[in-house]
Amino acid sequence: MNTVSPLPLAVSIGDPGGIGPDVILAAWRMRREAELPPFYVLADPFQLAARAHELGFDLPIIECAPSDTAVHFDTALPIVALQNRFSAVSGAPDAANAPGIIEAIDRAVADAMEGRAAGIVTAPISKKPLYDAGFRHPGHTEYLAALAKQHTGRDALPVMMLAGPKLRAVPVTIHIPLQRVFDDLTTELIVETCRIVHHDLAARFGIASPRLAVAGLNPHAGEGGALGSEDNDIVLPAIEQLVASGIDARGPLPADTMFHDRARATYDAAICMYHDQALIPAKTLGFDDSVNATLGLPFIRTSPDHGTAFDIAGTGKALPDSFIAALRMAAEMAEHSRRAEAA
Repeated sequence: MNTVSPLPLAVSIGDPGGIGPDVILAAWRMRREAELPPFYVLADPFQLAARAHELGFDLPIIECAPSDTAVHFDTALPIVALQNRFSAVSGAPDAANAPGIIEAIDRAVADAMEGRAAGIVTAPISKKPLYDAGFRHPGHTEYLAALAKQHTGRDALPVMMLAGPKLRAVPVTIHIPLQRVFDDLTTELIVETCRIVHHDLAARFGIASPRLAVAGLNPHAGEGGALGSEDNDIVLPAIEQLVASGIDARGPLPADTMFHDRARATYDAAICMYHDQALIPAKTLGFDDSVNATLGLPFIRTSPDHGTAFDIAGTGKALPDSFIAALRMAAEMAEHSRRAEAA
């Protein structure tokens, strides 16, 4: 990577019983060969040290302020200690760890919003132990949107983008049953999602004139209404509004011909109507190195494109590739944002 943000990245530890600690520790060990930007981890230093020992890593850890990250990063993993401690067992989710998991997210967002961090990279969480502890948000991303509103007083529509070397894919509707897609999908939601994607591709990815390919909802994009009216009634009017506002958007396109090599060369992001329509091609084309980037927030957030994987936590089997890609992407997004603001 050729550019490094002058501010470090804040990493929230995620669920300490999962593979978040494993990939964070492995990434720091690869910091030089992977040319990683400086980052610090909001974590329980004792739990992280214990996991390093469990993995057989001879790895120095240092507690420091975010502002001292760059000073220590080359010789020790910088940690900002949480007030809440973890009683984590590798591979075991525990509701008792929920306060620390939430504290790490809260403080990472505060650091980004208050100018101590260039952006945040979130290790994966498991919703079940958080729900058991009283967490009332649908998921990680929705909680980040709520924190954004706390800091700014304005609502934010978080947009999930799976970004890899071969494809950027955005689902308009996300974690809802397929049956609900037909009720929740609206022209207005498609338009707002595409506007956010268009803005952030320009401001945070350095793409001067983003090209959006919009998938149809039904097979063959409805085939002129023969396979459903939603593409004509919902998707097409959204594309017409976007084009009228100066956004390069085309569709609705048959999803089954959108993801081959020649098709992908014609657009910068694929806008899909539901979760699997976006994530199946994204994960097929880049399972180990895709990144979950959340657009539409007043701070930069990326995350590895995998879950907690409790079954392999502490075994050394977890690959850090997606976490490393998330660090790189967050730093690159921060640099593009800095240049855009300067311009």
